[in-house]
Amino acid sequence: MTKAAAQPGKSLLDPTNHTLILIDYQPQMAFATRSIDIGLLRNNAAVVANAAKEFKVSTIVTAIATHTFSGPTFSEISEAHPGSEILERTSMNCWEDRNVVNAVNGFNKPKIVLAGLWTSVCIADPALSAIEQGFEVYAIADACGDVTDEAHNRAMERMIQVGVRPLTSITYILELQRDWARTETYDALTGVIKRYGGGYGLGMIYAKAMFQGQEGKKAAA
Repeated sequence: MTKAAAQPGKSLLDPTNHTLILIDYQPQMAFATRSIDIGLLRNNAAVVANAAKEFKVSTIVTAIATHTFSGPTFSEISEAHPGSEILERTSMNCWEDRNVVNAVNGFNKPKIVLAGLWTSVCIADPALSAIEQGFEVYAIADACGDVTDEAHNRAMERMIQVGVRPLTSITYILELQRDWARTETYDALTGVIKRYGGGYGLGMIYAKAMFQGQEGKKAAA
């Protein structure tokens, strides 16, 4: 008989089992993005980048033609990881760039999490490449965008067909925490959500201000 055990599934993300790759969060890429509002995209990217910072996730930031075409990486990304080198490349598929794959190999994690612009090229290409090489790959759908809804949606479908696991920015940060009793990261987690988490963040602010409520705190009998 199969018995339940109080332990997480192996497919769940935790701060130590994956490398996060943030790809081409740059103005030139954002100008043509139509599948998601740019303000919302920047907010969601900020959730992801700051979650990675607070949980000390192995993170790679990569960009293309920063000084000649695409412009600087979003401040939401660079300010969350001020000490990280932004890896410049020429290939649309970052998995074909030696510096990026050397960084991946240096971190030596079995799972890869991808987010960035555009979904159909700069996310799908490395996702398909990494899957073929035996990595478990995840794509943060609402922290990605493309030139049309069709382009984004077909790219997500294409990745899912080969085993890429989709998730969202809030899912990502909550999956890293996974237990409100983990007090060492509670304040950092809720701080990110309050600042960038939209209505969910406002709800946390309201609950705290009005009746000192918080996640994981049992109501008085």
